[in-house]
Amino acid sequence: MKTNSSAAVSLFQNKVSELLLKHRSILDSISKHTESAIRVNRAVTKAVTNCGCISINACKQQIPADISLEECRKYMNSHLSGALCESCQETIEEEIGRQLFYLTALCHLLDFQLEDILEKEYTRLNTLGYFHLS
Repeated sequence: MKTNSSAAVSLFQNKVSELLLKHRSILDSISKHTESAIRVNRAVTKAVTNCGCISINACKQQIPADISLEECRKYMNSHLSGALCESCQETIEEEIGRQLFYLTALCHLLDFQLEDILEKEYTRLNTLGYFHLS
């Protein structure tokens, strides 16, 4: 039985395949997916450099040598401070939505079900846990 989120994934993939006219070629879809990833990165960059609602203060992660993998999370920093303003949040969400569209288009063109990929990746993450990081 499908959960609400898996049903939403299926509905989304069906809608993408229905709307996939202009980028029906795998080459178009690959290049648009790459372009959409760049646009997500650019939107985050603009939130820092143009708007300033968030800032990045990156430095080497300081992790004690004598801790377990489970404890590492306590010492890891995202290097982000601040919070996205409404405008930047909206822009980034929009760009991520476009990226999801083109990722889903690739799944459709290659005859994959996005829902199946998500389930397999979840199972892999659940099984491997922290060893998935290697």
